[in-house]
Amino acid sequence: MVQLSTAVCLLGGLFLIAPVLMAPTHSSMCTPLRTINDSLSHRRRYMKHNFPIEYTIKVHNREIFRLSNISRMKLRPEGLDDLVLQRLWFQVYQGVLKKILWVLPTRHPSRPYTAELERRFKDAQAVFMQSHPAEVFQEDLPEKIQDIWDSLTEKPENMPESSWRFATPKFLLDNLCRTMYCLFSECFSNADVQEDYCEVSHWRKGRKKDMQPES
Repeated sequence: MVQLSTAVCLLGGLFLIAPVLMAPTHSSMCTPLRTINDSLSHRRRYMKHNFPIEYTIKVHNREIFRLSNISRMKLRPEGLDDLVLQRLWFQVYQGVLKKILWVLPTRHPSRPYTAELERRFKDAQAVFMQSHPAEVFQEDLPEKIQDIWDSLTEKPENMPESSWRFATPKFLLDNLCRTMYCLFSECFSNADVQEDYCEVSHWRKGRKKDMQPES
């Protein structure tokens, strides 16, 4: 009977522990990501109206990170899981936000907005790091992700000219928003309506404006 009781207690302990180990970590991420989303709802005003028409900035071609990139990485035979892609997402867009800030003069009307967005992004990144065991970030990245990571951290002067692209600030933040919804969909899901935020067609239907009206 003692052995049976011990076994029951052990099993009970496993059932209590299992949800902690297996539960998605997205819940802790939702508040900071929704805060980012609040800022992104104003991106048309600050990233389009406050810039000259067709104004572009120079970014690494890996920083043109879109839904199509995520789809390709998930569909390949060695498809990547969301955690790896989320790590890459943070790495890509911390660089994008720095580049947008870098081109903005101190008195530019969009600088305070961009600085606040970058701060909120860093806050979300800190929560992301804290919501996973430290050893997760010590694991080797898949080779194709490591290649992207290395290219993003390479010194600009060591990169060939073919590594660079020009993009509008609005385009870059549109991609930030859409890929965020795709990779952290649990934070933006509507219980009444099932949406696939990773589908390009979803965004083309104009539903984005219904979910987060731009000012």
